[in-house]
Amino acid sequence: MNVRLLTDDAEFADELVAALKVHWPHLQVEVCKDIPNCAKALRDKTVDVMFVGPTKGMGVHQAVRRVRQYWSGPVVAALDEKQPNNMMKVIDAGADDYLAKPFELPILLSRVRGLLRRHEWFRMEAAAETSSAVPVASQFAFRDRSIDFEQLEVRVGEKRMPLTLMEAALLRYFVQHEGRPVPRKAILEDVWGVHEDTDTRAIDNFVVRLRRYIEDDPASPRHLQTVRGVGYKFVADPE
Repeated sequence: MNVRLLTDDAEFADELVAALKVHWPHLQVEVCKDIPNCAKALRDKTVDVMFVGPTKGMGVHQAVRRVRQYWSGPVVAALDEKQPNNMMKVIDAGADDYLAKPFELPILLSRVRGLLRRHEWFRMEAAAETSSAVPVASQFAFRDRSIDFEQLEVRVGEKRMPLTLMEAALLRYFVQHEGRPVPRKAILEDVWGVHEDTDTRAIDNFVVRLRRYIEDDPASPRHLQTVRGVGYKFVADPE
């Protein structure tokens, strides 16, 4: 596996790489200490996963936003500590997932494996269907919007809004289960690939982002509805 890590904290980089190499002994890692070198590495080489960690002069969420200018593949934000405000910032900036110190190896590995599966899924243009899911074509249209899962974008007329890999995977999952409430735990297992008990706030933050793409009024959602005590439900044509 080929990994890039953006951070200028050598101790932080060593800790993360050591955790990853427990499972992938032949892991290829290149550490970039600043945005220009990171951008060059992403353009010139094939990368499976990008980790973004602490970097002097900018927050992790700012670094994630800069990386997203060059690359649309899997991005994991690596935080110094688990703070709700930091988690929301990195997800809103475009991270597909986040991890916080101290790294819990089983969760770290399961999340990376989940990201790799989704990356391969889109590259091969084949959805990993669940037994209860309705197959979804590469494009899905409703009302005045069209979702292109192959090109990773939502279109409203001439306007095109790019989706990250995680946004597209989560949106496709909701479309697959149209009209049915989807529990947060099921989303974690089927989309994130995480089976351990973990924080579900990342899902809520992603839903906020998805509503910006598919709702006329994100503050009063009609298509991506909250189901209290359960999770969410996608409705293409609400009455």
